Amino acid sequence: MGVRLVLRITLKENTMIDSQKYKTLTVAQIRAGLLEKEFTAVELAQMGLELAESEGKALNCFITLCTEKALGQAKAVDAKIAAGVELGKLAGVPVALKDNMSYRDYPTTCASHILDGYIPPYDATVVEKLIAADAVIIGKTNMDEFAMGSSNENSYYGPAVNPVNNTCATGGSSGGSAAAVAAGITPLALGSDTGGSVRQPAAFCGVQGMKPTYGAVSRYGLIAFASSLDQIGPFARNSVDLAELLTVISGRDKHDSTSIDFEHPDYAEGIDESPDLMRIGWPGECFGEGVDHEVLESIGELRKNLEEVGHTFVDVSLSQLNAGIACYYVVATAEASSNLARFDGVKYGIREGDDSDLLEMYRKTRGKGFGAEVKRRIMLGTYVLSAGYYDAYYLKGMKVRQVITKELDDVFSKVDVLMTPTTPTPAFCMGDKLQDPLAMYLSDVFTVIANLAGTPGISIPAGRTHSGLPVGAQFLGKRFDDARLLKLAHQAQKLIQ
Repeated sequence: MGVRLVLRITLKENTMIDSQKYKTLTVAQIRAGLLEKEFTAVELAQMGLELAESEGKALNCFITLCTEKALGQAKAVDAKIAAGVELGKLAGVPVALKDNMSYRDYPTTCASHILDGYIPPYDATVVEKLIAADAVIIGKTNMDEFAMGSSNENSYYGPAVNPVNNTCATGGSSGGSAAAVAAGITPLALGSDTGGSVRQPAAFCGVQGMKPTYGAVSRYGLIAFASSLDQIGPFARNSVDLAELLTVISGRDKHDSTSIDFEHPDYAEGIDESPDLMRIGWPGECFGEGVDHEVLESIGELRKNLEEVGHTFVDVSLSQLNAGIACYYVVATAEASSNLARFDGVKYGIREGDDSDLLEMYRKTRGKGFGAEVKRRIMLGTYVLSAGYYDAYYLKGMKVRQVITKELDDVFSKVDVLMTPTTPTPAFCMGDKLQDPLAMYLSDVFTVIANLAGTPGISIPAGRTHSGLPVGAQFLGKRFDDARLLKLAHQAQKLIQ
């Protein structure tokens, strides 16, 4: 097992904030508290680090704590306040990063043994933007290895634990980020969403999580799984904070040719205003066999609440929904096979075997460095790209992807947004699906279509089961309709509360 880089810190005895208050703070409350001298940014950072070391260790949701830089960033915020300098949008706000985003001077492991010892010499664009907004980066969070998984059980560092129920999975692959926010360790976190990897753990842990429109957020510095599907997305406990974080990280980046130059708004501005009344699509395929009855009850109750405030629900069909999982696992694994070819023991990470036989060194390094799920996907991706099978699988998968995208476009010509469960079931017990990869893959049946089509999606808490497990509701929108989704999510959140 790898070594978790955690430095112990001690809170000052005269700290002006206790852990319970800290865990409830919003971005706006942090800014107000700093300006009114209720607490300092250093005290916030110390509390975040203390919780990450104690509760975070119990939940196994952090791989690395970034203590030195976090305290330095917090001191810089306090110095700005003392000098009367204008603060950034996220001044003093503790943030956690999924450990597949490059952060200079700290390990980026992708929760994989093969990247032991790798420290990136540069910051991901989203990290640069967080620092420019005066955020305080507390640490790097646990995840499924190379973002491949739906439960965070595929991590070299062990599974993250769901704060709501410690016997349950956090969801994946961004399980550590979801758990950190759900436990109150940080108000905000970043994850990556390739087939639902932000939205599904958000649903399992009872927080909000969003996959932005593809190209709205730079992927520079995000270690690639499937480049045409990957998208960095935010976690928060409420939609206003989610909007604040998305505003900071969005925008064109010259380092990422897939990022799009568009005039994105301040997503939090006007979010409290009631959204225009919408036509909300209700896909029958998402409410039938295989969906837990308590999930259906929670989503049905939210529908009633939205209807009562004037929104109209329209029955629509997603006839290609079931093709989405098969299509995704062809396209995503093909891209993973190509992207992960670079991890061979030559340039970075571990190296197994001596230098006398290059192919043997490749074999031993990749054999020991990758976990079982990553190997499974690399082999599947290599197979679908191989001579004689390319047309039958990869090319066909790309055609199905176009059909799915067209169907979504057609549906969005009739409705403004779609509403579905985020997942067919609440969080499942750890270990329940490890021996059945297909059952695990089906956890993403409602989320993968947004990645295949490049559209935005958001998951919000929609209630709890009788045993107390969170249920997630998903809203899907047209490309670059991220602001509309956030407004609707904000209204829905208030209706549920």
